[in-house]
Amino acid sequence: MKTTALRRWTTTTAAVVATVTLTVTAAAFGGTLAGRAGSGSHAGAQPAAAADAAGHGHEHWVDTWTSMPQLTEPGNMPPAPYTQDGAVFADTTLRQTVHVTLGGRSLRLHVSNAFGGAALPVTAVSVARPDGGRSGARAIVPGSARAVTFGGRPGVTVPVGAQMVADPLDFPVAAGETLTVTMYLATGQQSTAVTSHPGSRTTSYMLRGDHLDDADLDGAAQVNHWYFLSAVEVQAPAADRATVVLGDSLADGRGSTDNGDDRWPDRLRARLAQHADTAGTAVLNQAAGGNRVLNDGLGPNALSRLDRDVFAQPGVTSLVVSEGVNDLGTADATLAAQQAVTADLIDAYRQIVLRAHAQGIRVYGATLTPFGGSQYDDAAGLREASRQAVNAWIRTSGEFDAVLDFDRAARDPRAPRRLRPDLDVGDHLHFNPAGYQVLADSVPLRLFGPGAR
Repeated sequence: MKTTALRRWTTTTAAVVATVTLTVTAAAFGGTLAGRAGSGSHAGAQPAAAADAAGHGHEHWVDTWTSMPQLTEPGNMPPAPYTQDGAVFADTTLRQTVHVTLGGRSLRLHVSNAFGGAALPVTAVSVARPDGGRSGARAIVPGSARAVTFGGRPGVTVPVGAQMVADPLDFPVAAGETLTVTMYLATGQQSTAVTSHPGSRTTSYMLRGDHLDDADLDGAAQVNHWYFLSAVEVQAPAADRATVVLGDSLADGRGSTDNGDDRWPDRLRARLAQHADTAGTAVLNQAAGGNRVLNDGLGPNALSRLDRDVFAQPGVTSLVVSEGVNDLGTADATLAAQQAVTADLIDAYRQIVLRAHAQGIRVYGATLTPFGGSQYDDAAGLREASRQAVNAWIRTSGEFDAVLDFDRAARDPRAPRRLRPDLDVGDHLHFNPAGYQVLADSVPLRLFGPGAR
């Protein structure tokens, strides 16, 4: 590509940004819980009854943890023998840990079969405290397991494409605590189309047989994926709220520490927890590696999943849009293709803002971080020109309620097309834990207080 053509593209996109800027308009239950007969800790479990909840008129349900459901790729399926011809998790106990953000006196789980090829029959579920309070712990604190029910029954069958929300469970949870969720599937799911979140960066365990109440799953196979769990809600004070991060692998935490809970949304939540006016804000990570705004990739595109991953989540008052790099990076490195994807991405951001504002949700746009030297870089600099044009629009258009300038925080001042070397995990695209901390530290906390609602 000739230099003059690149200059014309840069000039043209700058003009588009200016034109768009000029045309911006102002944006304005549960019943009695019975354990399985003879199932140890299940027998004594009690839910938070609907009448009890009604007595707490100054509380509401808010998500405290989420995981974006995806169709499991072949390389992320459960290992043998937990995947067989036409079935997964037959006669299997599955133990997983989740690190919550807000605390509450009661909780309820969401079980998803969004991408399942058959109904998902879950025989029994329990919630417990993990050994040492650690994410990725295999063992639980003895005696801490409590049975989860669905409509008063110990199990549930989730239809294809659906999710089921459990009964409220009287299980006080503290902000920043880790929980263990254990499932037993007697017959398994009769399909190899399975719902999961492959990029959990958190260890899960599976063992043949019913070990729901076992303190430890000695001999269990382990993988760093979540299966079937899509959300945990807590019953929290009425002033508590949530912000959703709509993102890709940078929010999903590629390059972060397995079982370390040091993705940038985790680190942002840790900052919010330190201040009284923001401690009541949950941070919900609805990101997936390889995700794109415009087209499906690893998981459905961002535009198509707004209803499921943002608007359907209880207690959401703000949204952080932090993706677009994969759209630019997977579009051809030609002038026409980059012009098209830049214009389409800007239009998509405007649609996200429009739809979120209609739900009363504030929207914060994150600038796209550098990828010079990565697999997305091209010799002619066309994708970099697109990134600069998109970032100029994010910063100047006025469409977003506020801007999170991740580009400014992370770029190398001596080579602005690249990440700072001390923040780069090594592929020149993703961050190490120090880099994710820098992103979190760059976010203005005032955007998440009660006054920002």
